[in-house]
Amino acid sequence: MNWVPEDCTLPTAEQPLRVAEFDALFTEALRGVERIDNTHLRLRLDGADHVERTARELTARETSCCSFFTFTFDRTAEDLTLDVQVPPAHAAVLDGLVARTAS
Repeated sequence: MNWVPEDCTLPTAEQPLRVAEFDALFTEALRGVERIDNTHLRLRLDGADHVERTARELTARETSCCSFFTFTFDRTAEDLTLDVQVPPAHAAVLDGLVARTAS
């Protein structure tokens, strides 16, 4: 987890648990990944209501400890799109997130 930035306020002991929550979301619901640019990642998730609730709750908690994240949701009839953006100084965080989607 060397991609977790130093300015993350989530206690170190809780960081693996948060990563596991993202892993579970990706395992259950991830349908596609698109790296728009160095600071912008687009995730296409299953559009089920419970997936949206989980994703919104998880990203809200993530923003509370890593305020540099911007999460934006968009819904279609079948999919939920989650755009993840960070400032250039935190592009490595998106690299780590992309790596998690592949595992």
